[in-house]
Amino acid sequence: MRRRWWLIGLLAAALASGRGSPLHAKAPAAAVEQTPAAKRDEIYRGLELFDNAMAIVRSDYVEQPEERKLIYGALKGMLSTLDPYSQFLDPDSYNELKVETGGEFGGLGIEITIKDELLTIISPIDDTPAFHAKLQSGDRIIKIDGELTRGVTLVEAVKKLRGKPGTKVTLTILREGESELKEVALERAIIKIQSVREATILEERIGYVRLSDFSENSARDLEQALAKLRRESMEGLVLDLRNNPGGLLDVSVAVTGLFLDDRDLVVSIKGRLTNQNQEYRAKEAGPARDLPLIVLINEGSASASEIVAGAIQDHHRGVVIGTKSHGKGSVQTIFPLKDGSALRLTTSKYFTPSGRTIHGQGIAPDVDVPFERPPEEEAAAAPKGEDAEELFDRLESEKESPRPTPQEAKDDKKDSKKNSKKDDKKRDNQLARAVDLLKGIRVYQSRGKAVN
Repeated sequence: MRRRWWLIGLLAAALASGRGSPLHAKAPAAAVEQTPAAKRDEIYRGLELFDNAMAIVRSDYVEQPEERKLIYGALKGMLSTLDPYSQFLDPDSYNELKVETGGEFGGLGIEITIKDELLTIISPIDDTPAFHAKLQSGDRIIKIDGELTRGVTLVEAVKKLRGKPGTKVTLTILREGESELKEVALERAIIKIQSVREATILEERIGYVRLSDFSENSARDLEQALAKLRRESMEGLVLDLRNNPGGLLDVSVAVTGLFLDDRDLVVSIKGRLTNQNQEYRAKEAGPARDLPLIVLINEGSASASEIVAGAIQDHHRGVVIGTKSHGKGSVQTIFPLKDGSALRLTTSKYFTPSGRTIHGQGIAPDVDVPFERPPEEEAAAAPKGEDAEELFDRLESEKESPRPTPQEAKDDKKDSKKNSKKDDKKRDNQLARAVDLLKGIRVYQSRGKAVN
């Protein structure tokens, strides 16, 4: 007992030291009726409760537990109560995160999140294994290599999905609106991202650019694509941000700045601490600031994509059409710990120029245009019936059932890429609405000039 009280006293002393204690320094602002002393007493009681529970586990659990696992498990549980993006990283996971952009590793090319307690695809990245396997935004990953994803964290999921290039992984997918599970075998590959996937004139001098992500050279590549389309007599633009999972904050500001006036506010970042608050503005008058503009978004548009769409809306610079975006508008900061582990903590959130929050809300389009599936896909769809718990319980009970043969992701892009793009555009009702709207804007503008 004396040893446990010594531990509580040590933690309490750390709490009293201010900055050295995450619990004290990062605690929510005290309610009006609660004094600082009462707040400290509440923390001490919580520490005593934790110490008591750990002592019972250490003394009475059926097997001798590993103390580090107990501590790490408690930290993981604490961070998981905050949001899907705040996480405790053990030393191995933290090291993987540090080498993610420098080392060579294989991936599938998907952005993932936890939604309704299910591992969910935000969007597949163009020209990656996930894209060629026809994985879609909103697909639920129920199993990875036959193991249920129940309770998995984002860090754990990424660890399972990544691996050496050329190795395979099998995903069991539940598609929204369908009742049958589908297994897909994918081969990991080095993910090479080309931001500007397409830049072309569609019809009647209407330009179309698809931006697949916001990486280091995206703003430069987009500006070059716009200059090329200008030389081809472009008079209006459809900027397609559908299934764009986002990327670098400063790149999203630079991309948005191409369509705004000098010093226009693009996005603000606000946290609980005043030193976390920042504003990001266009650095100069954008070369496309007077170009009639339509921005396409959907539920796969996240983070940096939402920054662009929100700024275009708030400055009345163009029309946003499609469906509501994902709602990933938060900033995570890494706090290294002494033993080589780290905390990945949400410290601030994005706000549009008018002050709208993006996180958890998303960007609602000016014109709501749900995507219409091709008839053959619509016929196969069925309404959802199970929540996450019911689904996992059913799958647990079916573990002994034979597994379906996974379909291989076929790569027939070389033979049919051009034809499929043309067919996709013809069947893309959202793009068709965007083109029609731009035509209407041009007619309206020409009549206004004639009257003047």
